[in-house]
Amino acid sequence: MTEPSKVIHVRNVGHEISENDLLQLFQPFGVITKLVMLRAKNQALLQMQDVNSAISALQFYTNVQPTIRGRNVYVQFSSHQELTTMDQSTQGRGDEQPNRILLVTIHHMLYPITVDVLHQVFSPYGFVEKIVTFQKSAGFQALIQYQVRQSAVSARTSLQGRNIYDGCCQLDIQFSNLPILTIVFVRDFTNPNLPSEQKGRSSQSGYGDMGGMYDHQSSAAGAVPYPQMGNAAAIAAAFGGGLPPGISGTNDRCTVLVSNLNPDRVDEDKLFNLFSLYGNIVRIKLLRNKPDHALVQMGDGFQAELAVHFLKGAMLFGKRLEVNFSKHPNITQGADTHEYINSNLNRFNRNAAKNYRYCCSPTKILHISSLPQEIVEDEIVRHLEEHGPIINTKLFEMNGKKQAHVQFETEEEATEALVCKHATTLGGSIIRISFSQLQSIRESS
Repeated sequence: MTEPSKVIHVRNVGHEISENDLLQLFQPFGVITKLVMLRAKNQALLQMQDVNSAISALQFYTNVQPTIRGRNVYVQFSSHQELTTMDQSTQGRGDEQPNRILLVTIHHMLYPITVDVLHQVFSPYGFVEKIVTFQKSAGFQALIQYQVRQSAVSARTSLQGRNIYDGCCQLDIQFSNLPILTIVFVRDFTNPNLPSEQKGRSSQSGYGDMGGMYDHQSSAAGAVPYPQMGNAAAIAAAFGGGLPPGISGTNDRCTVLVSNLNPDRVDEDKLFNLFSLYGNIVRIKLLRNKPDHALVQMGDGFQAELAVHFLKGAMLFGKRLEVNFSKHPNITQGADTHEYINSNLNRFNRNAAKNYRYCCSPTKILHISSLPQEIVEDEIVRHLEEHGPIINTKLFEMNGKKQAHVQFETEEEATEALVCKHATTLGGSIIRISFSQLQSIRESS
């Protein structure tokens, strides 16, 4: 048996497990001074402040199986007595040698990652000469070339295992074995005379077709949030300085279990229309062995928390919904799942802060947008009245676009209209429907 050490070796560390997850697992036993994520091996090395803290942690986890995000992890003393700077910057990928070119793989990519996003993430660590993106069997990847090797070492040490966006787009970084990144017919950051925004092919074998690559100066400064390692403060700003009562902003469970559904009337698209009010939807699965149950995987833990908070107890198709966090960290893709990760109907890909501000429990008043300019109120009423008596409507224009408020007698009728008619066609336009926070339509005058 390995002799006690203040360095703990952790195995079965999946890509969904973050540095913060490991810190929470071991912080009760003492101060953690260093943490190295060995992504290529699904392992980690963690150094406690002293040997007694490490002994306490391992004694506890001898009797209690440590679990993170539904995955069992396994712990033991490391053969290292101390983690060195070299351990942190280069160890963990076999014979990998530091190089000025990084190979970056993006895991759990719920939002689009562009060259500009990568440039903003990696440029604080040194001058980035070239970036190219491509799709491989391992997923979305990028090659990033720095001017000097030390910049690449610093970037890898600081960014390995971190998320670009809160709860997703996790960076898995290793040193490339390429001596130089040579790209044909694609712009690099050191040559402004090459044509911009072209696609091309790497001259190195094995990388195939490339994504767009262009001058970072053409991108809008400050347009990309970087890097959000827990965005409760930014979300709080969207809610006017404080989170809604009952919302912690710290939940990391992305999957929601919905029960007491009406199986004769509900389907995946109707659930998408409802839950997408609170965040982006990755996938949805109706449970065939429990027809009144469904799993909904949201874009991140905060969005899942909003859905649970605002939809618990909502009425839909004569049933009062039960909405809770699932024990499953995610939904396994399969023949019985519906995929929405690339849906252009996901509301939070654009104007996320505005969408967060509009989050609320179901109300009697619906807000309808993306209406055709020539629409009249009678057409809107005819489109929605099958779901219940409409007691008031108001058609108005905002920023040159036609919108409407429609008031039903009950929240349940309004909810049914929303789940059935959001993203349907009216007068040749695909309409968008959400709940309004108005108390009466008169307020919108």
